[in-house]
Amino acid sequence: MSGQSTSADDFIEVPKPKAQAARPRRPRRLPKEVLWSLPKLILIQAGLFTGLVATWEIAARTKLLDPFFWSQPSAIASMLVVFFSEGTAWLDITTTFRETILGFVLGTSLGAALGLSLWWSRNWARALQPYIICFESIPKLALAPLIILIFGIGLASKVAIAAALTMVVSTITTYSGVRAVDRDGERLFYSLGASRWQVFRKFVIPSCLPWIISILRVNIGLALTGAVVGEFIAAEHGLGRTIFYAGQTYEIALVWVAVIVLASLSIAMYVAVSALEKVLVRGVTHS
Repeated sequence: MSGQSTSADDFIEVPKPKAQAARPRRPRRLPKEVLWSLPKLILIQAGLFTGLVATWEIAARTKLLDPFFWSQPSAIASMLVVFFSEGTAWLDITTTFRETILGFVLGTSLGAALGLSLWWSRNWARALQPYIICFESIPKLALAPLIILIFGIGLASKVAIAAALTMVVSTITTYSGVRAVDRDGERLFYSLGASRWQVFRKFVIPSCLPWIISILRVNIGLALTGAVVGEFIAAEHGLGRTIFYAGQTYEIALVWVAVIVLASLSIAMYVAVSALEKVLVRGVTHS
């Protein structure tokens, strides 16, 4: 046509090289971390604590930290010996412990009983709901001075404050468990001829026990907080009273000693309640 010669090769389609098939990507595995052995873990924890204490002591001695406001570990250790040998350490510890345990038991029991009672009548639950919500929204610690005025500066006021903090949590949690009770299970009990009391005792309470048990560890901390706050306001003995007195007289080493003892007491009670919770959960599971 245009004078150019064409050959058969011009009409042959040269196959294009095929793209290499993508290799299947292996799924990524979760990163594995080898847990430290218990002796190694304890050794590292001890090292961190020792390093923190040494840093604190050096900073206080070189005036990087003001020892008047921060004190120093050596002074705290000396005060700790004096507190237990010459002070009222054991009386303060037993006072705070007794207030906490009584408030914990009283508040948890009353709250659980009130929450369970709401199962008997929806009208009763609807009537109490605004008051429960109102009491929940009010900062209970703001009522502490009023409770002190009503019950005095003795044991009763601290127990009342601790119980007030734990009761609301227990009531709301237990009522949530009541609302989660299986209605079909209730109907089954009634169909077998059970009375309302039998349904409550043999079905509702066991169904709500896991809910009640789940708040024990929370309530022990709240009860301790209530007891210490009550001692801050007015008390004759207790770790909270010791902290308040030491702060007023600027004995910072004594403040740290009381805080350390209070933290040790709270850890001991938390561990004890956690063990009790495991026993109760095991009993509920096997029953």
